[in-house]
Amino acid sequence: MTKRPARPRDPNLLARDVFMELVGERPKTAPPEPVSAREASRRGGKKGGKARADAMTAEQRSEAAKKAASARWKK
Repeated sequence: MTKRPARPRDPNLLARDVFMELVGERPKTAPPEPVSAREASRRGGKKGGKARADAMTAEQRSEAAKKAASARWKK
């Protein structure tokens, strides 16, 4: 997901920023994130849950599962 640049709330500053973009003094958007970094992040996230579960005792896993289930069904 591409992160948008922060824009000022003040209308005068916003107008200045828009003008600077049009003139070319300021880049319009940040360059897209490299695919390799995105993929590395995904791989790390996939490993994390299994590593966490392996580090927990059966009682801790049960407690975490109960907490997650109650959060899903809570309204």
